[in-house]
Amino acid sequence: MNNSSTLITGRFQSSGKGFGFLIPEGGAAKTDDYFVPPRDTAGAWDGDTVEAVPTGEDPRRPGRPCAKVKRIVRRGNELVTGVILKADRELWLRPDNERLPGLIKLSRGTHVRSGEKAAVAITSYGSSLLPPLGVLKKTFGPAGSREVSTEAILCQQGIEREFPDAVRAEAAAIHQRVPAAALRGRTNLRDKTVITIDGASSKDLDDAVSLERQEDDSWLLGVHIADVSHYVTPGTPLDEEAFHRGTSVYFADQVIPMLPVELSNGICSLNPGVDRLTLSCFMTMDKTGAIVSHEIAPSVIRSKERMTYADCNALLSPDCPAGLVERYRDILPMLRDMAGLAKALEKRRRNRGGLELESRESYILCDENGSPVEVVSRSQGVSERLIEDFMLAANETVAQHLFDLKKPAVYRVHEKPSPEKTENLKAMLAPLGLSLRQADNHSLQKVLDAVKDKPEAPAVSMMVLRSLMKARYAPENLGHFGLAAPYYCHFTSPIRRYPDLMIHRCLHALWDKGEQNAPRERKRRAACDRASAQASQREVAAQTAERDIEKLYFAEYMHGHIGEHFPAAVSGVTRFGLFAALPSGVEGLIPVETLPDDHYVYDEKRMTLAGERTGQVWSFGMILEVVCVAADPGTGRVDFRLPGREEAPAREKDALLKVPVRRNAQGKAPGKSRGNRRAMHVPKGRRKGKRR
Repeated sequence: MNNSSTLITGRFQSSGKGFGFLIPEGGAAKTDDYFVPPRDTAGAWDGDTVEAVPTGEDPRRPGRPCAKVKRIVRRGNELVTGVILKADRELWLRPDNERLPGLIKLSRGTHVRSGEKAAVAITSYGSSLLPPLGVLKKTFGPAGSREVSTEAILCQQGIEREFPDAVRAEAAAIHQRVPAAALRGRTNLRDKTVITIDGASSKDLDDAVSLERQEDDSWLLGVHIADVSHYVTPGTPLDEEAFHRGTSVYFADQVIPMLPVELSNGICSLNPGVDRLTLSCFMTMDKTGAIVSHEIAPSVIRSKERMTYADCNALLSPDCPAGLVERYRDILPMLRDMAGLAKALEKRRRNRGGLELESRESYILCDENGSPVEVVSRSQGVSERLIEDFMLAANETVAQHLFDLKKPAVYRVHEKPSPEKTENLKAMLAPLGLSLRQADNHSLQKVLDAVKDKPEAPAVSMMVLRSLMKARYAPENLGHFGLAAPYYCHFTSPIRRYPDLMIHRCLHALWDKGEQNAPRERKRRAACDRASAQASQREVAAQTAERDIEKLYFAEYMHGHIGEHFPAAVSGVTRFGLFAALPSGVEGLIPVETLPDDHYVYDEKRMTLAGERTGQVWSFGMILEVVCVAADPGTGRVDFRLPGREEAPAREKDALLKVPVRRNAQGKAPGKSRGNRRAMHVPKGRRKGKRR
């Protein structure tokens, strides 16, 4: 236990009820946090970075450490979105984030209507006597619609649709043809059979592949990545904006790109039949997929085909239509060889301990007006896995290449689960009859294999995923636990991720004699440090926005299916009810007061609600049937009920819910549990695999 003189820096997470929790830097909510009583918050808001000192254990709950905030280091809510209210001739903002303090008073002279969704810049965070104050920065329109809430979410996360004028001007000046001068020093691959495989609607094609059988029966796999670094150079408006954005943002039928379309969909996109500058990673592999040797070089390609996942999956199926076979007869043998090599790579990764988490993805299909008309869930096909396997191999190869040379790089790191997370996972698996001795790769995979193809598989996969540490970017190589990879980086998507662009610059420095000196290397190392921190932060912002916006689309879709019954699985258990996820990925809440009449005991560690009278236990992963009774496109909330409980009368929650407590030495109960502080969401798959 830390002594009282130890200063802890971390993020303050508010409960919205006065008290909060301090999550130390590098720590995780619920496992490494400190309880902060109402009197010790020092006015910190949810998301603030604070310094605090430990104050011992909570006398009401032995074993739970407490802390007192001493100083607010950095505010996390300089801009707040919410709904405008009018009271006593004053205008106020009710924050969308329920964890923030109450209402924020707007400055006098503000002209905005009550009921508008707006963003307010905070000018004063208030005190015990005075309310917070803010200045109106932007309005989005009347609250309540998916479109308005989407724009508010993007604004809250600092995601901008439009590019600054200087960036647009620089992008517009870039020629859309590759000049002959740009080919000097590059390996000419324009006569090679190189293809792209992407989703049918994708326009930012940043990776291509090739495969050749060698005379000794080994394979030469080529992964060719758009050389964005040729067009986006350090210190330019394009580079500064790409650094600021960090990543492209994808939701439903929309994309907010990291780079303007002149690059993302134009000169950097590996479109068929045109010259494109690339960085190529050639890997010579034996029949088992082991990499015997590799070469990385600047190159130029001319893609032969713009393949889609759907066509590739059909071509690799036993009953492929004859017309499709004829259309792609020239590349079909290579595709079949690729599928065979991908299987070998998957086997090698599994044997070393790479985790095979549930890969089902949710897709929101929209009509011509952008409104959701269908939500579908689809597992990866052969071609999706093929591309992911090849990209993983290239990422690992490039990471080891830079590491062995002791050169600067931005690594993608994923550390092993903490002991606390491991114990929590064990407790959560127990109600499902699953045991886990230790959280090593092979033990976790045994748990996943035990439920494979069973209805509870997605929920168990989610349990395992949440038990893992969060992947992030770092300038030092720490390995990737989930992939069981000792070296890993992101090299394959420089159009949509800034760390990949940095990796390309680090590779170019290996070939540029002018960059091979100590001062230049120190500068690159510092740039990698900055890019790692910035990209990690922007990735969280993008993921948060994508998840929250996806919920709006889900709610709008479910609004047309109120009263319908659906199969579901419990995806979260809290003191206030159950979250249930449909096979499509839509998630809704079943409030505890609508469960069958009983007194429910919430076990935070095992994540269960147990009826005292009936003994009924509701646990994570439990299969059930639900009825959709409400859906709000403005907030993203979907409400479910159990069949026959659609009209369950509202009852006092405190009379229904009892929280188990540990009594202290004097036999006194410490009071109510703090409950679950994290919303539970079914993850959304990425355009090409998940963000590993």
